[in-house]
Parts: sequence; C-alpha cells; structure tokens
Amino acid sequence: MNLIEQYGWNNKWEEKLTSKGIAGRVLLEHKNLYRVMTNEGEWLCSLSGKFKFDHGREAFPAVGDWVVLEQMPGEEKGIIQEVLPRSSQFSRKMAGLTTEIQLIAVNVDYVFLVMSLNHDFNVRRLERYLLAAWDSGATPVVVLTKKDVCEDLAYYISEVESVAFGVDVFAVSSVTGEGIDNLASLLSAGKTGALLGSSGVGKSSLINSLSGEQVMVVNDIRDDDSKGRHTTTHRELTLLPCGGLLIDTPGMREFQLWDTSDGVSASFKDIEELAEECRFRDCKHVKEPGCAIREAIYTGALKEDRYKSYVKLMRELAHIERKNDAVAQKVERGKWKQIAKMQKSHHSKKK
Repeated sequence: MNLIEQYGWNNKWEEKLTSKGIAGRVLLEHKNLYRVMTNEGEWLCSLSGKFKFDHGREAFPAVGDWVVLEQMPGEEKGIIQEVLPRSSQFSRKMAGLTTEIQLIAVNVDYVFLVMSLNHDFNVRRLERYLLAAWDSGATPVVVLTKKDVCEDLAYYISEVESVAFGVDVFAVSSVTGEGIDNLASLLSAGKTGALLGSSGVGKSSLINSLSGEQVMVVNDIRDDDSKGRHTTTHRELTLLPCGGLLIDTPGMREFQLWDTSDGVSASFKDIEELAEECRFRDCKHVKEPGCAIREAIYTGALKEDRYKSYVKLMRELAHIERKNDAVAQKVERGKWKQIAKMQKSHHSKKK
C-alpha cells in the first residue's frame, strides 16, 4: 500500500486529478504553511503565488484537503498548485459582521459531535451542530463522553434522541475504555472523522483512547462548572491504529451558522412535518385555529424550548441570507461600475 493510501487516497480522488504533480493530504496548517503527507513522506509546503491570486480564502487548503504540489528543487518541501474538489465541508460563519466562513473540517466521512455527560451537555447547541453537520455532506454521529461519572445515562440518551433523528449515539469513557471499540469500528481503513465540541468535553482524551497512546495533551476541567481549558489550538489529522483518520478541532462553545438549508429539513423534520398538518397553509403558529404545532406544544408532544430554538435558528438563517444578498448585490454593482468605467475610458481614447 502506498503511503497516501493509508491516509485515504483511492480511485475516486485519482479521478479528480486535473494536473500533473505530487498528490498529498494536508495534516496540519500553521500560518499559511502546511504539513502535507505524500508518498515521499511528510513535507512542509506553501501556496503558489498563482493559487493565492486566483482563489478566495475559502478555497485555500484546510486540514483534510487533498492537494497537488510541486517539489522544491533538492528539498523535501513543496509548493501547492491545486486543491482537489472536496467530498464534504463543515464550516461556520466567522465571528463579527463579516460574511466570510471558517472551514472547520473537510473531506470527512463522519462528524463526531462530542458532548460530555456533565454541565457541558446542551441540547440547543447540539441542534446547531446537527444543522451544520447534515449540510456538510458528512454523516453526523453523537458522542457522549465521561460515561464513567454519569448516574442517569438513559435521560441524556433520550434528550439526544429527541433532536437527533436517525443519528447514531455512542456513550463512551476514556477512563474505563467503555464504548471506545464501538466508535473505532466506524473508522475502518481510509475513513476520516472529525471531532467537534466545546473545550473540556474530552476530545483529546478520546483521540488518545482511540490511538492507544498519548498523542494529545489533556487538561483538567474546573469542578465548579465542568468547563475545560483550551487544549487543542489547531486542527490536526491523526492516523489511528485501526487504519482510520481523525481530525481534532479547537473547542467551540459558540457556533455561528452559515447557509444550512439542507440541514434544517434533516434536523427539524418533526416540526416541519407538524407544520404541514396546520389548517392554514400560511399559519404563523401563534393564535391561528387548527395549528398543529401549538396543539403539539400543549399536549407535550413537542417541547416548547425546541420550537423556540427552531424559530431562533430560522431567523438567524434568514438574516444571513439577507446579508449575503446585500453583499452579492454590492459586488455586482461594483463589477458593472468597473465595466462602465472601462467602456468610458475606451471611447475617450478613440476620440
């Protein structure tokens, strides 16, 4: 087996090649430099000037990307010329007023949404993660850590299942090793997973358990609120003994959404199906007669907190859509202004 085949290279990626060069997978990104695994070994690489000029930030390589590079003469270093089209892309909106997105994980088969069975457990945050996970093109999996200190596992499982329809749920302990083998079985040879969750939920301990060795530094959590300090400050792709690959990510307590249109239908299908049963097609679910959603909340079939979360997320997505439209219109106006300016300049030169 070639070295890069251990990192997930196969015929599907081979078919995506459009240029000659050395193929490799990005293991680590650090200040516009990239550690890339190739058949020749691990090389330090930088982006070509042409790539930087021709592409926006979103197209720049991320951990998990497959790239094509040229070797620097006489050195074990490379220059990245191309990023192959991604099979999946998990992203979030960058903080602040910008409409830019931040890539979190690319080319992953599974997105492991990690929460611990303590104060960190938050169903509303899980809904946000699920929205983005379904939209990424990867399969979401919920991982509940610190099973060894949990006294009421059935409660937490039922809470997750009330919002994560058709999603596998694993309860694990990095201390006792319980559930670790079941999780590892998903990551067969060449499969890639990404761990996402807040600081202190046990992502680094999970990687160590799956690896069978101490590959990540682990920090203690505070007793008063079960929150951890940031251990992972960067994204890194790790090869596991089972043959699978895992990307750890910095802890994210806040998660700003991007465009998650597909994710809404997958994550909130219970609410969307209820809305179909309302008497009026344009029901606002406030005081209208025959409202199936209000009825479900009244009977307890639908939790009011979940419905409020759905409304809040839909408002947020609508706001993002309006902002994106405004940015697109501004770009379009700027383009036509530039064309008009060039035409004006061309006519004046003719005279």
